[in-house]
Amino acid sequence: MFNFFKKKKVLTEGDLKFSFNTDIHSHILPGIDDGSPDLATSLRLVKGLYDMGIRKTIATPHVIADLYRNTPETIHVALDILKPALINEGIDIEIGAAAEYMMDDYFLKLMRSKQPLLTIKDNIVLTEQSYATPTSNINEICFELITAGYRPILAHPERYFYYHSDLDNYQHLKDMGFLFQVNLLSLTGYYGKPVAKVAKFLFEENMVDFVGTDLHHERHLAMLQHPHTHEIFHQYLKDKVFNEL
Repeated sequence: MFNFFKKKKVLTEGDLKFSFNTDIHSHILPGIDDGSPDLATSLRLVKGLYDMGIRKTIATPHVIADLYRNTPETIHVALDILKPALINEGIDIEIGAAAEYMMDDYFLKLMRSKQPLLTIKDNIVLTEQSYATPTSNINEICFELITAGYRPILAHPERYFYYHSDLDNYQHLKDMGFLFQVNLLSLTGYYGKPVAKVAKFLFEENMVDFVGTDLHHERHLAMLQHPHTHEIFHQYLKDKVFNEL
């Protein structure tokens, strides 16, 4: 299994720092998707990540055909606005940008046009599905991604309710070649008890390759910073440390 966990250390009780320092999934760039609406909000969100012990963050704005047709240009313009503002505020965090690609027809068109995708690192690309219905041609998309030399991460698989009735679906997705990124807040019940149950199942079955905040707004940040939340994180992350990207 391609797994980024390594057993290296155990967090102490009450430790409010995460056992990883790189967040690979967030919506903290100002004004380009359903995440941060402006620069001031972006600064507060990134400062919150820093205060939690995160020292590297990769912004992953949505690329969705009907909603957010972000491009490398729109994403890097927003990143170039945020970076100097962080320096001016004295927030010493490494920040980069990739994208969270909806696996829709537009994404398939991007792949087939041979346009380079924005990656988390090297060939690792973050993908997602609709919460309403599964991607009908997901096997085809995954195959084409891998054939093109990419390693696909499926963002927050625990949130796709249509997989919940048969947990063997998750092994099928792994067998297809997907890495899994679970949202930290899924463990807390923030998205509902069924999502929390599946998130915990994925951890217990050692199927989680990455975790991320999927930070969109200050309500997310407040929950991530809550002491009770950290008790839950401690329970599931206490013996796991992520490799550096």
